[in-house]
Amino acid sequence: MRDYPDRMTPEQARAFGEDVLNIVSQIPRGRVTTYGHIALLAGWPSHARMVGRTLRYTPGAAELPCHRVVNKVGRTAPGWKRQRTLLEDEGVLFKANGHVDMERYLWEPEFIGEN
Repeated sequence: MRDYPDRMTPEQARAFGEDVLNIVSQIPRGRVTTYGHIALLAGWPSHARMVGRTLRYTPGAAELPCHRVVNKVGRTAPGWKRQRTLLEDEGVLFKANGHVDMERYLWEPEFIGEN
């Protein structure tokens, strides 16, 4: 495995996980955001995949609106068919290609925690 210059320490990984869960908890009903945008907000812009792992493997994450997180083109998580239903129940519309209409539903807050 290559050594990445932005590899996290265990303490940074814990803080990243907490930040991810905090950000996801704030996604408004009827809106979506991306794994990459969450990683950027958490201060680790190259860690979009780790956002997905955090949401999948952190106890208690299922209590959060994880269904509101999609990839950068609006595609839902592979293998999670209920995600689309949950989003549609909130009024999120999908394009003919099955992706969320990101121009309409993308939630991009300012950096959380800034004064």
